[in-house]
Amino acid sequence: MLKVYRFLTFVLFPLVVVFIYLRIFLKKEDRKRFKEKIFSSHFRIDRDNRKKLIWFHAASIGECLSILPLIDELNKKNKNLDFLITSVSLSSSILLEKKLGQNIVHRFFPLDLERLSESFLNGWKPDIVCFVDSEIWPNFLYKIKEKNIPLLLVNARLTKKSFNKWKIILNFATKIFKNFDLCLAASDESKNNLVKLQVKNLKYIGNLKYSVKNINSEIEDSNKKILKDYKTWCAASIHRGEENLILKTHLEIKKKYNNILTIVIPRHIDRSSYIENLSRKFNLNVQILNDNNLINPGVEILIINSFGVMPKYFNYCKNIFIGKSLIKSEKNVGGQNPIEAAKLGCKIFHGPYIYNFQEVYELLKSHGVAEEVKNENELAKKVIENFESSKLTSHKQIELLNIYGEKILKETTEVINSHLR
Repeated sequence: MLKVYRFLTFVLFPLVVVFIYLRIFLKKEDRKRFKEKIFSSHFRIDRDNRKKLIWFHAASIGECLSILPLIDELNKKNKNLDFLITSVSLSSSILLEKKLGQNIVHRFFPLDLERLSESFLNGWKPDIVCFVDSEIWPNFLYKIKEKNIPLLLVNARLTKKSFNKWKIILNFATKIFKNFDLCLAASDESKNNLVKLQVKNLKYIGNLKYSVKNINSEIEDSNKKILKDYKTWCAASIHRGEENLILKTHLEIKKKYNNILTIVIPRHIDRSSYIENLSRKFNLNVQILNDNNLINPGVEILIINSFGVMPKYFNYCKNIFIGKSLIKSEKNVGGQNPIEAAKLGCKIFHGPYIYNFQEVYELLKSHGVAEEVKNENELAKKVIENFESSKLTSHKQIELLNIYGEKILKETTEVINSHLR
């Protein structure tokens, strides 16, 4: 089966290259750095052989954010480390540019082609490799194992839907996962599914995303002065199909509060113009806010057009709706990460389709932090109720989440340190 996979990746490589060039045209790839994905001559190896190199591979923004506290902790334990972070998405690269430290570099993850994986590993020579979440690339995994490099799957997430796909090629799947020296499951469900794939060394510590630290979470003073005259709430990680509902919710709340401001943070900022045009169709005063912009007086819908700034608005707003949860067609892949908002003391609302974060939402519901809504009328009612209440989340509840996150972070750090040779 591995030979078939390697043959297919070789044959399809030219088509994937064409697809990447198309994505450049659609502004979904970095125009200057996209060649890191497809040419070994553009890997830009920057390796200090006097230090040990830990390589983390994380697909996108959420996974990248989850490993930054881990890198901080590892730096505290060992001053002789360098870190390589690879990711796939353009948004993650933009975010990481703002957060990288002196001994951390970012590169785009190369296509999973046998010769590219060989060249990448020969060039960087990592001392330990940590794949994050659900990133499984067979050519890389087998090459890492061939070179006898410790290989970990950190914050491993394997949902029932993903497991059912792997089950189609169960024999090959079990061989792939046996390449990992250790898997750290992110949830009970993931742990149970990994057991079915006969993972040889499996631990359940907890979801590393509870460890993410909220930094730079203050809105600029000039904009804070403008916002003080509004009742504000935030709709975050909004996906295609939810924009209409958010604007209708705004209109419902406006019946009660004339000075209502809805802050919309789309999951994909290339949707900003669409949301702007849709807002105008509802006769709403709308603004797309870029980095360092001032908020326009009189604005009703504020669309955030920047990466990595959600904590600022979570910290300011009392009520947060987390998207990808009201789209019925995505009920088996629904849900976005609510942990960041919860740790900043927000009351969180979400739709019924939260499959990807079911276990997290159950924990937050048990603490009275999260509530489910089914439509714009329910959402508007809940937001209004919270505007009129005194406080949404107790400091004790926030502290419990922080303590839980610190425990997960500490144990994960210890595990990685134990695999450094």
